[in-house]
Amino acid sequence: MTSRHSHSLFDIIGPVMIGPSSSHTAGAVRLGALARAISGAQPTRARIGLVGSFFATGEGHGTKLALVAGLLGMTCDDERIPIALDIAAQQGLEVEFYRAVVEGAHPNTAILDLCSPTKPDIHIIGSSTGGGEVVVTQIDDYEVDTHGVLPLLIVSHNDLPGVIHAVSGVLTNAGINIASMRVSREQRGEKALMLIELDSMPSEEVAALVRKVENVRHARIVNAV
Repeated sequence: MTSRHSHSLFDIIGPVMIGPSSSHTAGAVRLGALARAISGAQPTRARIGLVGSFFATGEGHGTKLALVAGLLGMTCDDERIPIALDIAAQQGLEVEFYRAVVEGAHPNTAILDLCSPTKPDIHIIGSSTGGGEVVVTQIDDYEVDTHGVLPLLIVSHNDLPGVIHAVSGVLTNAGINIASMRVSREQRGEKALMLIELDSMPSEEVAALVRKVENVRHARIVNAV
């Protein structure tokens, strides 16, 4: 008799990783990597607030090293994670950590303020939710909900009728299925952010077509991490 709920080996034993904790180490690497992917570049400066148990175990479980490793583009099984801070210094990434409080946040939460000479500064809040899984809940002033397991299209746009329909149409014409979509806005009729998780990776040509949609300010593709 087969169970209605199937589980992968990853679900049972967690990710292959360097470090003692899937939440505080592997998840922290993925959170850093997802923040890097969302920002669109490796930062040259990162101010990282550690919330709850992320702060309490930042040294012992290697959470600080893991977050920086993710920002450098490493994966959770990278043998260089223990020297991530040294590599950051060599690559010109300046890092500052501080204790942060976010009311109602998951205990394994980080606030990442990232600066890069080639991309706008970005403010990201995310959490490691267990077993190497992560969620980003805020990008700049927008509430979001993305886990980094699917390709993502981030669209900054004016909050006006027809924009969502037009962007969806571009994806439909390209044969790309939308897995989920969340739209957040500053206030009615002002700037908004559309996060679209996709079943397949769009090409840069598709992103270029999205950018041509009237009232779209910017669009970029984010790889799964």
